[in-house]
Amino acid sequence: MGEPLPTLQGSSTVAQILLLHSVYGLRPAVHAAADRLRAAGHTVHTPDLFDGRTFDDVEEATAYKEELGSDELLRRAVGAAAPLLGSGAALVYAGFSLGGSLAQNLALADEKALGLLLLHGTSDIREDAATSIPVQLHIAEPDPFEPEDWLNAWYLGMRKAGADVEVHRYRGAGHVFTDPELPDYDAEAADRAWAVALEFLAELDEQAA
Repeated sequence: MGEPLPTLQGSSTVAQILLLHSVYGLRPAVHAAADRLRAAGHTVHTPDLFDGRTFDDVEEATAYKEELGSDELLRRAVGAAAPLLGSGAALVYAGFSLGGSLAQNLALADEKALGLLLLHGTSDIREDAATSIPVQLHIAEPDPFEPEDWLNAWYLGMRKAGADVEVHRYRGAGHVFTDPELPDYDAEAADRAWAVALEFLAELDEQAA
């Protein structure tokens, strides 16, 4: 994902969620997820990293992501987090697939991060990464974009960095199984994932209070 991020600093006891969209863009499912989280009492921010572009086709979406480039996407994600941190917010980072990868990079660079919620995606981990944040991952089993060897290495890397990691697997679900308008959608898996994720976020809110 490019050069290591500078350490981000914020200070507050009020948790807010930065929710980053997948390679498909800021689709209705992302807004619906944010509304679900807000209904549970969370403050949620959903920046658009794709300049209003959304996609239904993964190949077109991937081509646009590659056109922007990983460094530019990370720069945009940092730019979305910066005003929140500047206001003193303590952030929970969350994301879908590509957004999860970006969220992970932001969370590991933020010494005040409260937690990390990953849906459908992870990122590589620097050897010198250090964090004590709670991390929850929801992932299809199997997932062609997150192979078993990769996930094993990711888990070990996160544990080595000091994170408190939970991994929840959903056998037979598609990659982005929480988006009702995509072929990957699995209603049962999505419901289970959101129930567990809401419990996780509620615990983080209690810690931030």
